[in-house]
Amino acid sequence: MNADCYPVTALPHVSPLFRDYVSGNWEKLSAFYSDAAAADGQWMLDPPAIEPAHRADIVELLRQQNRGFGAGSATESNLDRLAAGAAAVVTGQQVALFGGPLMTLMKAATAIHLAGEASRAGHPHVPIFWLASEDHDFDEVNQATILCGKDITTLRLPQPSAPGKPVGDLPLGDAILPLLGELRRCLGENSVTNLLSTLYTPTATFASAFGGLLSRIFSRYGLIVIDASARAFHALSASTLRASIERADEIHAALIERTAALEQAGYHAQVMVGDSSSLLFLVNETSDAREALKKIASDTWSAGSTRYTTAEVIAILDAAPERISPNALLRPVVQDTLLPTSAYIGGPAEVAYFAQSQVVYQRILGRATPVLPRYSATLIEPALARLLEQHGLALPDVFTTGDALAHQLGARAMPVEGKRKLSAAGNALHDELEVVTTWMRAQDEGLGHAADIAASKMLYQMNRLRRLSANFQLQRDQSLRRHADALCLNLFPNGNLQERVFAGVSFLAHNPSLIDLLVEQACTENCGHHALYL
Repeated sequence: MNADCYPVTALPHVSPLFRDYVSGNWEKLSAFYSDAAAADGQWMLDPPAIEPAHRADIVELLRQQNRGFGAGSATESNLDRLAAGAAAVVTGQQVALFGGPLMTLMKAATAIHLAGEASRAGHPHVPIFWLASEDHDFDEVNQATILCGKDITTLRLPQPSAPGKPVGDLPLGDAILPLLGELRRCLGENSVTNLLSTLYTPTATFASAFGGLLSRIFSRYGLIVIDASARAFHALSASTLRASIERADEIHAALIERTAALEQAGYHAQVMVGDSSSLLFLVNETSDAREALKKIASDTWSAGSTRYTTAEVIAILDAAPERISPNALLRPVVQDTLLPTSAYIGGPAEVAYFAQSQVVYQRILGRATPVLPRYSATLIEPALARLLEQHGLALPDVFTTGDALAHQLGARAMPVEGKRKLSAAGNALHDELEVVTTWMRAQDEGLGHAADIAASKMLYQMNRLRRLSANFQLQRDQSLRRHADALCLNLFPNGNLQERVFAGVSFLAHNPSLIDLLVEQACTENCGHHALYL
């Protein structure tokens, strides 16, 4: 096994904010993040304090919950450490079908790796995975994409009859059974598909199955899993939920100001903040649907078609705290109200969330948790590694379409003599045209413009000769097209990073040591993306 490291600029579709964050441009970013603690490792040495009684309560809730997930002795030991004063490295993800995409495993592996580093630095830390079980966008969690032979297969559960409910509590139902059969057909009978069959039953929920899967596959590392949707967790975080209600106008104004500052710096706000936006959702008591709670006047809120006064919203929080949940900007603040979080592990979108959430953190908790980018990698199987080596390709060369890569392979496969002739002709044409067009531009502006157009057409025809020659090679050697398609399908499926498309279990089923490998490799310093050769 070996790994190549590529800068974030080698990746497609990278936002300027994430590029600057990974590159360590703190001079520009200091206005949006609390400090450089995420970069200099100070977060390891100065963990936040929480009240002993609160710590005891949260540990007891986590202990009960993780036993329900089937956690082992290593998790019990980490819970003991948490009870004794350990801090936490936290990450999280939506409770997607069959464990979600590969990046879910990478998030957990990063939290485990960095918790170990922080513990060795002098203060005990434990890894915690937050289940985003209160989200209500069913289309984001009801599917899993896997490689099935030479094809991509997406397994989907049907929409529930009553949409809009928090997804974590939704039972999987009988529709999960044929999906498990298809999963076994594609991935075979092995310990992973057997585990999935044990956990993903008709009576299981999205959250119970997802939490059980993470607990089992990361059992030797003692990963602690938290599903904070239950009433007891909401009650423990009620102070933050209350502050977001009582200080809604102040926080809203700060978010509007932060959005303007981000845009002025050349970035964009990850979460749009509208005139009536708040940080909260309210579960409808009748339909159980999760509805955005909006502040529409000085003392008037709305959720769906119902209106509430501020006092009525607070009364709901006091009587049924589980009905009120945070949006993406408040969620990390709620998380760090509950947990002694030293650092949060996130992907590009979450790093961007924290640029906005900082103003919420400061107004509610008086501090802001550092965010660290998760480990990012493309897993390269031996057969694909041989293709890359055969054609002299690096991973970023594959970040394109199958047609473009096939053309590139065709061009590379041309005889050396042909390459030299085309190169010599192209260079000579370019040089001669440059001389002629420069002279004509000096004679007359209009004449120069016409010359530039004519020269562009000639250069286009020269490039057409190159394409014709490359296409001829593709026709002569059909394997080039097959190789290009295989590389793009496996390493850049549908124009996206592999880690965001394929379910992690697709790789885990055929690589039993994958979890150990990810935990070992999950260092995020000075690198945007890894090519990890299996």
